[in-house]
Amino acid sequence: MARDRGIVVMTPPQLPAVVEPAQLTAALRRGGVLDAGAVREVKVLHERDTILSHIVRLGLRYVGESAGAPQSLILKIAHSAFAETLANGGRREVAFYTKLAPQMPPGLVPRCFDGHFDEESQTWHLLLEDLTDSHEIATRWPLPPSRAQAMAIVTTLARMHAAWWDHPGLGETAGVWASTEDSASHMETFAGHYDRFADLLGDRLSEERRILYRRLIDQSARLSQRYHSRRHATITHGDAHTWNFLLPRAGVADGVRIFDFDLWGINVPTTDLAYMMAMQWYPDRRQALERALLNRYHETLMANGVSSYTRGALDQDYRLSVLWHITKPVWQWSINIPPLIWWNNLERVMMAVDDLGCEELL
Repeated sequence: MARDRGIVVMTPPQLPAVVEPAQLTAALRRGGVLDAGAVREVKVLHERDTILSHIVRLGLRYVGESAGAPQSLILKIAHSAFAETLANGGRREVAFYTKLAPQMPPGLVPRCFDGHFDEESQTWHLLLEDLTDSHEIATRWPLPPSRAQAMAIVTTLARMHAAWWDHPGLGETAGVWASTEDSASHMETFAGHYDRFADLLGDRLSEERRILYRRLIDQSARLSQRYHSRRHATITHGDAHTWNFLLPRAGVADGVRIFDFDLWGINVPTTDLAYMMAMQWYPDRRQALERALLNRYHETLMANGVSSYTRGALDQDYRLSVLWHITKPVWQWSINIPPLIWWNNLERVMMAVDDLGCEELL
């Protein structure tokens, strides 16, 4: 702690310089939420680690006029154990909040007051709106959400997708299109991972599933044509399970917010829907909600300006995305995600492939 002209300055240890009162003051002024006053004191209210990042809730005190200024903020920085190996996730998330989020309709994602990725040190930070008091996760993982919660989540996802649907900035100012050569290289890498994955599982991976994987690999170039058409595409979240959505608490008149954007990219929109439902939910829950949620998603797209994307095209894309998602457990295994996650994902997505007749696409 130091004193400067009568102002108490508290900088929590091992946190970036952005949490210093002067820098916070500047960030909040740029954000239009602090006028004449200044941040007087910063303190850590709570800290926690996720798999990939470190989350700090900061409490703020002000000197001077600060009506309307936030009393707390969320600071997101790299998890020290993964700071170098997974730095690209931080780079991507900073890019999303600083470049893409300002172009989106308000109220879809937490507001960002500051974000920076340092290429030399590979360190990064995001200073985000704190929604702790107004919003909450729908359920504790791995419990699925209620029907009403799932409807609210899918409605918000559709609004985000609609905002970027066939946007002229795709591949220019927002994201990068993979080339056919990129896709072929990606599948070659996947095939190597799959061979090792299949060897590890032995008789725990049935011959029917092995045939499915081999057919997918063999026909990947044809199946990738949907992506390479560059039509009916959008910015996708990339990790759109329902625990990456914040829902308003009881009595709060506000909308759902989406967070955790370290895997965003340009893709077929149903990639997010298939990941949310086919990958995360067991058949009973998925079958109960799937059709209604796809209907709501399509209705919301139409209400938000998306045209010429039929309900039948949505179903076709969804089935194709479910099929592609059999690759996800293998990728998760390849980066040492625990079996608790990838094994259950494997079982769920394979049941969805069977239910939806996705093998017909091969």
